[in-house]
Amino acid sequence: MPSSVIRRGVWAIGVAVLVIALAVAALPLIASTRIVRDRIAWELSAWSGFRVTIDGSPRIEVWPKFRAILSDVTLSQWTETDAPPVVEADRVEIDLSAMAALQGDVAFSTARLVRPTIRVQRMASGFYLPPLPTGGRITRSIDTARGVVTANPQKPDLGRLPSDPFGTVEFRDGRVVTTADGKDTEILSSLSGQVNWEAMNSEASLTATGIWRGESMQLDFSSPKPLVLFAGGAAPVTLSFKAAPATFSFDGSASMSDNAYLDGQAKFAAPSLRRALEWSQAGLAPGAAIGAVSIASKVNASAGRAKFENTTVTLNNNPGMGALDFSFAEGRPVIAGTLAFDTLDLRSFLSAFTPVAPTGDAGPVDIDTSFADRINLDLRLSAAHANVGPVQLADVAATAQVKNGLAVFDISDASAFNGTIQSSLRFDRKPEGTQVEMRLLASDVDTGAFATAAGMTRLVPAGTGTVSVILKGPGKAWNSIFENADGSFSATFGPGTLNGLDLPAFLKRNQQGGFFALDDVANGSLPINGAEIKASISKGVARVDKAEINSQKYKIWLSGIASYVGRGLALSGGVVPNGQPAQQPQQASGQAASPAPAPPSQSLFFVGGNWSAPFISPIAPGVSGQ
Repeated sequence: MPSSVIRRGVWAIGVAVLVIALAVAALPLIASTRIVRDRIAWELSAWSGFRVTIDGSPRIEVWPKFRAILSDVTLSQWTETDAPPVVEADRVEIDLSAMAALQGDVAFSTARLVRPTIRVQRMASGFYLPPLPTGGRITRSIDTARGVVTANPQKPDLGRLPSDPFGTVEFRDGRVVTTADGKDTEILSSLSGQVNWEAMNSEASLTATGIWRGESMQLDFSSPKPLVLFAGGAAPVTLSFKAAPATFSFDGSASMSDNAYLDGQAKFAAPSLRRALEWSQAGLAPGAAIGAVSIASKVNASAGRAKFENTTVTLNNNPGMGALDFSFAEGRPVIAGTLAFDTLDLRSFLSAFTPVAPTGDAGPVDIDTSFADRINLDLRLSAAHANVGPVQLADVAATAQVKNGLAVFDISDASAFNGTIQSSLRFDRKPEGTQVEMRLLASDVDTGAFATAAGMTRLVPAGTGTVSVILKGPGKAWNSIFENADGSFSATFGPGTLNGLDLPAFLKRNQQGGFFALDDVANGSLPINGAEIKASISKGVARVDKAEINSQKYKIWLSGIASYVGRGLALSGGVVPNGQPAQQPQQASGQAASPAPAPPSQSLFFVGGNWSAPFISPIAPGVSGQ
């Protein structure tokens, strides 16, 4: 090859290298004058649909990548000049195309927002969203896609969707605020993440981390057809939310049209439902922690209503199945449905949603029934095994209803103490104050076990019996309910034994005269044929109208008053041989019994002191215990 050809080739290569070097060296100057100042703000405005202003001096970097660094950038609505910016960032870094820059054009694939502030507004749906732009390529693409979806909502022609590029948007150390009365209220802080959306007709994903209500959280969202979703069509979506108090995920299809809906599988889990409710600021102040909860269900939601079918609920490692229905009425959430458990702590379950179930240290605390104005609840519960404190139940059917200031919790049927239990707790908010009604009916139960569970261990017949308790009264605090309630108590007992009473020793001490403690004659038991007790209750005091215990040889009767708040006793009684009528003392209304002359064969006595340490005072000599 001639040397002249070689020399010309070397010269050509050298000139090309020189041109490239000069072009690279000139890029910052060209960009600073033509791109940054004249085109970047315009291009960002055309892309986003917002008015973009760049107050700081731009800076161009060539290595390791060609990019523009902009400071004090704001995105505002074109039509509301007095409104605060929708987005403002301390710095924006934009990756540029070098070849496009040399031609005086702007082409970028990635934008990084450093310390951005995003302003959102509370929508009618309750969600916080930023104001929508009135123009721009993104808005035009969505409008075009909306026409495609409208033409065939069931199966839109994806080939007609716009293919405008979007790129990647990264954000670091940002925050989300809402503005009211000229003041910003922070919703999210330490917000970092990115949006990946190569083209408008391609798949998109969002990943974000931040701090919400004092807890670190992570949000992941993706859809293979995001433009169809934003245009009001149905598209597959996956959503995942993770935070220490709770996690949530959804996988299915969604629509953002006027008839928006969700249809798919959802999962929710929280290590403590009480903590999750407090953190969510749902307005429900639970009084006791229920512990871990997890829910997995098929969800169909639309128009302010969500149906949860084939729902699996696990409370404190106790699984249950059922269906739930969520909706809104008069601005209140409405929860209805049925749940069936193998094992359930009823008090903890109710305490998770309402503050009315008493806890061990809630005696003097006021009962907050304001929740009944914030939620409507109608749940049907069943459990093979359940407990209310120390009481163990089986085959439980229960309901929980809350509506318009009224809260009712019923156990309509349950097995316990070898019998059946029915109970009801009712809170009714009235102008004069909250009224409380409690009912309990224990039928054919083991009365010894029932009395032990109720904290009554003295002189309760052991056998089979039926107990009924009805209490009504004002309910400001738990202790005031029992202090101010009116009602009734009745019990009937079948054959059994009266433990804690040595009747021969009792009669002997009573015949001898002088005070003595009931504990002195408690080492024994008395076989009985049956017993019956009836009492009326007023303001924390039970008036014993009838109390008779029948044994083979004797009848024991009592009358008088007993305080179930102060636990004091003021009773008169007697022991009379069977076949002889008991001559009970006459008593004036509101006074303790005053004994009348008794037949020689009747042993009369007075019972005083308190329930835990009663004492006996003989009234007249009586029959021998032999």
